[in-house]
Amino acid sequence: MAEPDNQRVYRAPCPGCGAPVEFRGAQSAFAVCSYCQSTVVRQGDVLSRVGKMAELFDDHSPLQLQASGVWEGRSFTLVGRLQFKSASGTWTEWNAVFDDASNATLGEDNGSYVFSRAAPMARAVPEAARFRVGATTAVGGKSFSVAASDQVALLSAQGEVPRLPALGQPFAVVELRSADGEVLSIEYDGEPPSVSRGRAVLLETLQLTGLREELVKEERGREFACPHCGAPIEVTLANSKSITCRSCHSLIDLASGTGAELKHALQGEFIKPLIALGTVGQLQGTHWQVVGFQHRTGHDPQEEDAEHFGWDEYLLFNAKRGFTFLVDSEEGWSVVKPVTGAPAWTPGARTASYLSTTYALAYSYEAETTYVAGEFYWRVERGQKTFNRDFAKGASLLSMEQTPTEVTWSSGSKLSSDQVAAAFKMEDRKDLLKRTDASPLSNASGMGCGTVIFVLVVIVLFLALTRSCTSCDPAREDCSRSSGRSSGGSFGGYSSGGGHK
Repeated sequence: MAEPDNQRVYRAPCPGCGAPVEFRGAQSAFAVCSYCQSTVVRQGDVLSRVGKMAELFDDHSPLQLQASGVWEGRSFTLVGRLQFKSASGTWTEWNAVFDDASNATLGEDNGSYVFSRAAPMARAVPEAARFRVGATTAVGGKSFSVAASDQVALLSAQGEVPRLPALGQPFAVVELRSADGEVLSIEYDGEPPSVSRGRAVLLETLQLTGLREELVKEERGREFACPHCGAPIEVTLANSKSITCRSCHSLIDLASGTGAELKHALQGEFIKPLIALGTVGQLQGTHWQVVGFQHRTGHDPQEEDAEHFGWDEYLLFNAKRGFTFLVDSEEGWSVVKPVTGAPAWTPGARTASYLSTTYALAYSYEAETTYVAGEFYWRVERGQKTFNRDFAKGASLLSMEQTPTEVTWSSGSKLSSDQVAAAFKMEDRKDLLKRTDASPLSNASGMGCGTVIFVLVVIVLFLALTRSCTSCDPAREDCSRSSGRSSGGSFGGYSSGGGHK
């Protein structure tokens, strides 16, 4: 029985080994033979071997070739993938072919997904160097923010793909994001540069079938000996770039893989997280596991004698939702997650708008990582710095973190300590979790105006007296946790490595 027109498939023997090579997409020009790893280019009905592709790295993705789903009412099948690497991390671009043989790209990056299609440009695309991270630009009359500009390289490929950058050869990638959540990616791997445009998606909305079965249960964690003390180390997350030793607390760099020479750095005084690594809790209807912990400090770089303040961030993981952050500061608890879009904000402005909500600037400060524990999907280091701006509207939070190559926005909301205690089954220790949400002023609406003023006067006098007689020796204690200023980092959430998709 003949196949319908929308299911036409071109098959031919691999020029390298003779195994069948298949092309389903009308726009697919390249394929990688699954038997001999030959890179094959299609020119009409002729296949030519142009080299050999590097082996895939196992990213433990739930996706695989021939998985199918539905996007915007149209059925698609995953027929190929490209694996990329930059200084900040790795990600995968899946080639999705629809029933009419047209294609799109499903970008996968640390549990986040973006579905995009090729976007023809009316004008010539500017050079990558013209895009400055954090600046705004207009595309087709629509405003975009420059979220990232970096050098990337192709690591490996599988199946059929519409384009194939030179293996291991760096090229520029610029990513633009809009206030309504659009992602526009410009990849300078050819002339003219390839441009795609898309939006974030959740796997469950794609109605996927043919996913990898019981992957987590069948895979053993990678194991190796700590390069400092020799204690056994087990890596449980597929894309971890950093991990700490539970015995000596050394911070170990996994960016080159566990088979390469491992770099490690000793850390200072051990900081014990209030919520233990590995703990599973339920927040906002989703089960999350605590996989990482970091203590960070901040200060205003424009003030010579600015006080340092500190806060804690817990990295949470869910297999379908990716990563989010639980933040503990003197101002209270909050949960935030990196967003796909870029809020509308002008450098120097004291407000930012996102999803029809306007947020007011609360803090601007330089943040630094001072202690790390657990696993992280980006290469985290002590002394790692970002410049942060925190915005708020009631209980809703918005945060921007900027490095020379990337701007990351996160949004979230405040939590009460009771919510945190209930989520992680810590009711017997909830007094340790209480922050300002438990203060008398948290329910000030029930107080008379005179009472509120009196309380404020008492607090001001107490702080003045305390500041005059308190001293902190950084050599003996963690002064960052006893700062007189509440943490601007309560909005937290660092996401380096997740910026491309």
